[in-house]
Amino acid sequence: MKMYNLVKFTPFIALLFLASCSGLSKKTESTETVKEKQKVRIETVELIPIEQNVSFTATVEPNLVNNISPAMGGRIRKINVDVGAYVNKGQALVQMDNTNLSQQETQLATLKRDYERYLELYQVGGISKQQLDQAKTQLDVMQTAIGNISENTILRSPISGVVTARNYDAGDVAAGLPILTVQDINPVKVKINVSESYYNKVTKGQNAKVQMDAIGEDIFEGKVSLLYPTLDQVSHTFPVEITVNNPDNKIRPGMFARVEMNFGVNDRPLLPDRAVLKQVGSNDRYVFVEKDGKAIYTLVNLGIRLDDKYEIISGLNAGDKVIVEGNNGLIDGNEVEIVK
Repeated sequence: MKMYNLVKFTPFIALLFLASCSGLSKKTESTETVKEKQKVRIETVELIPIEQNVSFTATVEPNLVNNISPAMGGRIRKINVDVGAYVNKGQALVQMDNTNLSQQETQLATLKRDYERYLELYQVGGISKQQLDQAKTQLDVMQTAIGNISENTILRSPISGVVTARNYDAGDVAAGLPILTVQDINPVKVKINVSESYYNKVTKGQNAKVQMDAIGEDIFEGKVSLLYPTLDQVSHTFPVEITVNNPDNKIRPGMFARVEMNFGVNDRPLLPDRAVLKQVGSNDRYVFVEKDGKAIYTLVNLGIRLDDKYEIISGLNAGDKVIVEGNNGLIDGNEVEIVK
């Protein structure tokens, strides 16, 4: 009788056990579903007018550089200036050995006397026109040679500026290095590399603000003087030269400079920096956009940074709901729960 009862109730117990397991399974499954939804906070994208003030760094360069050297090496007799001296255009800076010049000047004097004698003979019919022309040609060749030798005996500055280097002393033989270097530092120039996104916004004569760390808080007004016509294929930038007046010679070549340019106003999205993530292994930046309860991976291009926010150049539109908190660990397509 006892055996009968046990057999009778065994199926009932089994059913209860299965029902219990089934309920536990559903409860666990429901719990896992809840865990998959990550709580996030969103911001709706709005277009905001943003001043396009872009900063660059550069090194100050002289407007012109001239290396003072003779066409042919020779012994230096005298150097009239030293490093730091201001020189004027055409000023005599270096005197080279003039032995060759003296010899050539003696020959020139002889040729002049010969030509004058030949001219007198030609006028009385003593020589032919051809002989007179030959004497004139020899005289012209020697005068040209004397001019070249004279230029390489007394070396003059072709520009006004400051002597920034001296490589020899009197008595040395000039060979290889320039004797002096003269730089025109009024004005000076700085060269910056501008992103291709601003290519159509840079014009010749455009204003720029330039500040040198070595000078302090002084801000100098510069103007775009040269735009290079080609872009770098790797960095996608193009060089721009900015000329800065330097009447007091306060700015010196080699100084570190900061340049600020204004490219107008653009209506662009502005997002908190915590909303923008960096793709591991690349320079790509991305955000997650919430759509229909899911996180959508979206690549963006960044513009300027304003405090703790980034300007978004492309990738987002007005009305997009960007996840600004809770985006860590998200994967494209994850279900999310919006928390206000």
